Amino acid sequence: MRIQQSLCYPLFASDEYDLNHLFAKARAIGYQAAEFWFREEAHDQVIAEAKANGLVIASVCGHTSLPVGLNDVSEHDRIEAELIASIDYAVKYEIPSLITFSGNRLEGQTDEEGLQACAAGLRRVTGYAEKHNINLNMELLNSKVNHKGYLCDHTAWGVALCEEVNSPRVKLLYDIYHMQIMEGDVIRTIRENIQWIGHFHTAGNPDRKDLDDKQELNYRGVCNAIAATGYTGYLGHEFSPKADKLKALEVAFEICNQTA
Repeated sequence: MRIQQSLCYPLFASDEYDLNHLFAKARAIGYQAAEFWFREEAHDQVIAEAKANGLVIASVCGHTSLPVGLNDVSEHDRIEAELIASIDYAVKYEIPSLITFSGNRLEGQTDEEGLQACAAGLRRVTGYAEKHNINLNMELLNSKVNHKGYLCDHTAWGVALCEEVNSPRVKLLYDIYHMQIMEGDVIRTIRENIQWIGHFHTAGNPDRKDLDDKQELNYRGVCNAIAATGYTGYLGHEFSPKADKLKALEVAFEICNQTA
């Protein structure tokens, strides 16, 4: 079993080459997919170019925004409408998963109350997601460096949310960079919770750059552990390259192209 790798399009697009060149190069390296942050980026032309080069669209965000999310019940009507539209979009373009966000902690709201609010918001759309076989991946982000106040900032909280919702289509986006900052112990955590993980993101820590020996994560070891679980989803590269973007894609693919 080799991990299916994806490139996060906004970080690897460049004025130096066109879409066809980027996607053709990625496919030649061995990438199976591309992904986007927002639906507005994944317009018809971009998706057509990706698919013409044999790439699946692995993931897009299902709703806005990171700081204002599902823990705010006053936003549930809006988020439900956005998620329904995003599920329809995912069906149209054969996108297997959407990203969801807890939002930032609200004043006076405990983490358990926030969890229950997120669960209630997700339950409004799980039936529709299940009907169309689309995963809703709650993203784990660090609240220490990049996303101050973000609620879903530990794996245990995310797993508890998945258990509370109890839908085969509600999972986690386990961002390795973010969880290295918040809790470390990445390989053990992945092994123990793989059933709840629907997508992975990578980046070097610190600085969210290349997966090289200037940062602290051993991505060969991490990806070997992921492959050993039998994981069949995608691992998306979401780092900002230090220099040549296409070379960075090639190096990252080789590092993460592990088998059990």
